[in-house]
Amino acid sequence: MTGRDAERRGLQAIVAIACLVPLTIGGISVMEGPGWLGHPQVVPSDLDSQFRYVSGIFLGLGLAFVTCIPAIERKGARFRLLGLLVVAGGLARALSWATVGAPSTGHQLGLAMELGVVPLLMLWQARIARGYR
Repeated sequence: MTGRDAERRGLQAIVAIACLVPLTIGGISVMEGPGWLGHPQVVPSDLDSQFRYVSGIFLGLGLAFVTCIPAIERKGARFRLLGLLVVAGGLARALSWATVGAPSTGHQLGLAMELGVVPLLMLWQARIARGYR
């Protein structure tokens, strides 16, 4: 295995591990609603509906990232689009923090993933793609 192939495998492994977050959290949130986060079990139906809808999108985003893992060096456009969606969500979360206040630790870690880890993975994927051209 060449160094280029080893780096590609490393990116694939990291992306697979990172996909566990939206797959797990999105799936639980779709099934359980916001109550599993420790909030009151009774929430307005519109808020529950919106929470589950956004959670479904989060779950779908995780599934879409999974499709990038095989041949990740050739999935640049898809990877960038998905990454852009994550960054946009992170910017919205940052706006919430600035206007409403700090979220819980879990959501702060999500923000770090959205505005830190995902952009770095996008750069790494682009580097690997260039090496395979």
